[in-house]
Amino acid sequence: MLGRIFKAYDIRGVYPDLLNDQMAWQIGYGCAKFLLDDAAAAGETTPMMRNLVVGRDMRASSPQLAEQLIEGIRACGASVIDLGLVDTPMVYFAINYLDCAGGVMVTASHNPPEYNGFKVSKRKAKPVGEHSGLAEVRKHAAMVDRTLEPVPGTSVEERDLWEPYRKHVLSFLKLGGKPLKVVVDASNAMAGTMIPRIFGKNGKNIDGLQIVELNFENTKGEFAHEPNPLVASNLVQLQDAVRKHKADLGICFDGDADRCVVVDEKSQVVGCDHLTALIARWYLQQRPGAAVVYDLRSTRAVAEEVEKAGGKAYRGRVGHVFMKSLMSEHRAVFGGELSGHFYFARNFNADSGVIAMATVLSVLSELDEPLSELIAPIARYEQSGEINFEIEEKDEALEALKAHFQDRGAIDELDGVTIDCFESEGWWCNVRKSNTEPLLRLNAEARDRALLDKAIEEISPMLGVRVAH
Repeated sequence: MLGRIFKAYDIRGVYPDLLNDQMAWQIGYGCAKFLLDDAAAAGETTPMMRNLVVGRDMRASSPQLAEQLIEGIRACGASVIDLGLVDTPMVYFAINYLDCAGGVMVTASHNPPEYNGFKVSKRKAKPVGEHSGLAEVRKHAAMVDRTLEPVPGTSVEERDLWEPYRKHVLSFLKLGGKPLKVVVDASNAMAGTMIPRIFGKNGKNIDGLQIVELNFENTKGEFAHEPNPLVASNLVQLQDAVRKHKADLGICFDGDADRCVVVDEKSQVVGCDHLTALIARWYLQQRPGAAVVYDLRSTRAVAEEVEKAGGKAYRGRVGHVFMKSLMSEHRAVFGGELSGHFYFARNFNADSGVIAMATVLSVLSELDEPLSELIAPIARYEQSGEINFEIEEKDEALEALKAHFQDRGAIDELDGVTIDCFESEGWWCNVRKSNTEPLLRLNAEARDRALLDKAIEEISPMLGVRVAH
């Protein structure tokens, strides 16, 4: 049963059918065993390295799962610092602020309310994925006996870190230009707790900022819309509110507030890759010549804008495990993913939805131009968005794709198959396999719509049956 809830980057399942209290205890033990061993192997022997941070989201099952997780952690010999109801980036902050062996966030992110799960981080808030520790966590969890009692001397300490966390986030906010009005859609999730703690009710603690709060109620464990800002229908309420309140922008957070999507003053959705390019230019003004990382599905305009601003652009594999590694490898100042994850060097290379919000507000305040006008020159190419194709023989399809285009453009397999025919034919694409479904995912981009349509028409028959949205 445990194997069914362990995913590539986290642990997740429907409660209590796939994920239950017994499993939460086992996972707590498995996490503690892996994280304590990891700290010991690195020579980290300070008393705080016997502590793990635990936070939870607002789902109805989260308090019970957190309680069982904590009991399992203590049974392995670690003490727990319980942050309570927080956003996932707060856990990343706490691990570093307290210098602990790692932490676990109880959350199912953007999934419906019947789901729950765990995001695991080790020292320095480095992510734990399938190939960086989750497989070991699963092994330890599967082998442990539930009859074990908490190890004598271990403890649970409730700790309120909102004030140092607030100061950390606000160190990224630089307002001084025009006053700004922003609509924030908390998706009835953790941003509803976090945003007022950082900025005050309706932004009252920040001069020059007004926040219109949307879906901030999060005590019922229900959502006005699915807490996934990447789905267009989930942004309609935000778009309507931006128009109604004549706001400068709108921001929608996902369930655990580590991701966000922005809409401009015209209520048009801003592509996360276009936002990456805009934010990258901002940070390169502060750190000339620095590196910026981005996931390989992003518009080629990201690399072009970074290089134009004097920086170095590095493509990376999709997923926070790979992006954070790339941030560290190249000492990058900033990174962005198409999924709405944004990474910051001064945030321990970790992603944060609220720091992304603070940065966008800073850019708009300083440049004093509408967001739509700042994005327009960056959004210069036509993009397909992600198109899914159902097919069982995924590997065979990718081989056929490579063979078909081998003489027409550059091909690499950094993550899936990327075919670059931009210089010769005006388009490029990336095709990746789904980790969990018989699907291939296509992202394509071209100089204009006609070239994009032509490329998709040629590629599609090789990828299977196109899945309707």
